[in-house]
Amino acid sequence: MRSHLLNDTTAEQYRRSVTEGVERVAAKLATTDRPFTGITVDALSPRIDGIDLDEPLHDTAAVLDELEDVYLRDAVYFHHPRYLAHLNCPVAIPAVLGEAVLSAVNSSLDTWDQSAGGTLIERKLIDWTCARIGLGPAADGVFTSGGTQSNLQALLLAREEAKTEDFASLRIFASEVSHFSVKKSAKLLGLGPDAVVSVPVDRDKRMQTVALARELERCAQDGLVPMAVVATGGTTDFGSIDPLPEIAGLCEQYGVWMHVDAAYGCGLLASLKYRDRITGIERADSVTVDYHKSFFQPVSSSAVLVRDAATLRHATYHAEYLNPRRMVQERIPNQVDKSLQTTRRFDALKLWMTLRVMGADGIGELFDEVCDLAAEGWKLLAADPRFDVVVRPSLSTLVFRYIPADVTDPAGIDRANLYARKALFASGDAVVAGTKVAGRHYLKFTLLNPETTTADIAAVLDLIAGHAEQYLGDSLDRAS
Repeated sequence: MRSHLLNDTTAEQYRRSVTEGVERVAAKLATTDRPFTGITVDALSPRIDGIDLDEPLHDTAAVLDELEDVYLRDAVYFHHPRYLAHLNCPVAIPAVLGEAVLSAVNSSLDTWDQSAGGTLIERKLIDWTCARIGLGPAADGVFTSGGTQSNLQALLLAREEAKTEDFASLRIFASEVSHFSVKKSAKLLGLGPDAVVSVPVDRDKRMQTVALARELERCAQDGLVPMAVVATGGTTDFGSIDPLPEIAGLCEQYGVWMHVDAAYGCGLLASLKYRDRITGIERADSVTVDYHKSFFQPVSSSAVLVRDAATLRHATYHAEYLNPRRMVQERIPNQVDKSLQTTRRFDALKLWMTLRVMGADGIGELFDEVCDLAAEGWKLLAADPRFDVVVRPSLSTLVFRYIPADVTDPAGIDRANLYARKALFASGDAVVAGTKVAGRHYLKFTLLNPETTTADIAAVLDLIAGHAEQYLGDSLDRAS
């Protein structure tokens, strides 16, 4: 069994095995003509349930054949131009190469003596991102598993900086369309059920600063402690960007920690055309970025950044076997001093490889393309009487729903849109997402693939309308 361990004696076997796997995936990508096969849970489950994990196949080719049957054939392929659903991007080839390297070397980024150059590469990328944001010379941060962890850590720091032991009095202010991780973080941090104050949004789904000011004033009058304002730089549902400069001004006025959740909108940091849309982010106390959303990185690749590196001390614990206090005096850089995680992958390498091959402008050009595509998609929807579109996009998301020509009750329209999404997914021709707006069911395009065209958007809209019309027609037939 030692022959399966990667070391100096098995390097050739490693080369052959990985090459065989890469060839299988490359062949699959080259021949995939739709984003999904439409397979159901009931159809796929028996294949996986029937595998006896206590009976190995002892052969890489046989395992890859089996993997084709249980995974590769029916995977959801984000690289396909008609995958239009969630915040999943096609990935840059240099990043995939970085993934292969980091998995094989298997550095752990918690301490210097487990990573060496990996620590310095991650720190360099953190400094680069902080500079792109404009957080200032005292800024710092650390890579995380994703936006949820980044938001949790940022709010942990905000809780500690609020300097009160009365957690029941703490309040977090976030827009009504902010990410669910804000409420989850509040619960994990031991805050009360009323800790998160939902601030109304305007017609463009941006936080209303007048309402925020009113809530902050009410908080002060009630003797409560404003812990943080979470402004969103690209909401999950709408791609909307809160008015960051105005929010920053209110945070300064009331002495509140300002966190910007830019998990989605961080692509604007590299944009050549739309960087101004995220102006004000430089005034934040902390920022979440997800490179695996708009920097075309494989999952996972995220970071939390802070204006004042000293605040990261709230996540610092020392263990004699890992990062004893003496290492600080010896100027040994241990990333675990900043992180909620201990063992941690060298995910920073993927972004490093991408920047060294493509450059920041290359990433920015791709993100600008999907923002431009969303603008064209909005024009198509706005001009099409079959659809109601919610807001003009600030990033690359379109939220809309099918509206039949004949008068139909709202609940019937809801059911038609739900059916259309489900039928489209079952067909495998395209994948779209869904959400609710004012209690009604809507559909959502999240456009993160520069290979997607307006023709793709138009074709998928026709498919949606066709499925919805079929449902409504069938409903009328059943009613009659």
